[in-house]
Amino acid sequence: MSEAEQAPRRRGEPEPEAVRLAVEELPGGLRAAVEAVLMVVDEPVTAPLLAAALEVGAAEVQGVLEQLAADYDQQQRGFVLRRYAGGWRVYSRAECAPAVERFLRGGAQARLSQAALETLAVVAYRQPISRARISAVRGVSVDGVVRTLLARGLIAEIPPENPSAAMLFGTTDSFLQRMGISDLEELPALAPYLPTDDVLDELAAEGLA
Repeated sequence: MSEAEQAPRRRGEPEPEAVRLAVEELPGGLRAAVEAVLMVVDEPVTAPLLAAALEVGAAEVQGVLEQLAADYDQQQRGFVLRRYAGGWRVYSRAECAPAVERFLRGGAQARLSQAALETLAVVAYRQPISRARISAVRGVSVDGVVRTLLARGLIAEIPPENPSAAMLFGTTDSFLQRMGISDLEELPALAPYLPTDDVLDELAAEGLA
């Protein structure tokens, strides 16, 4: 690193410009970049949001999304790209459900980790609850744990009343059966010890969710 690069910026000097993301230079270009992002999002993502992150036009990204969706369908891939809640997300293909269920049931009897049990408790006592609020209670990312609980059939997605809001989660009948109860009212009194909705909103606003 040169002395110029090491020297601190003087007061009044403009902020250095951020390095532009040249998606056209990535292997596969814009199409591959969009696919890469879609593989890591847990909520539907809009074309304008993708465009802003990839520093390209929203119309161009929209065209890529529509083409990807058509290609996946034509090629009969094991997953599909579809619109939901104003955004786009990759889902496993419905016709492949028997294979997915067979795989998931193979590990259905495995014991849940401590992280999964804690996350399940938060959902049970604070449902319907968003992924961000679950993270606010636990203080860590819960993406992987939520996927595990969904796969085990212990929690389920609950579409929010506002289509643009985050997906919510709640427990299932399978959860009640595993717990040996018929209603959530039979759960032990633990909710008073969990943060209130107002506190969760504050934590999320502070970037702790």
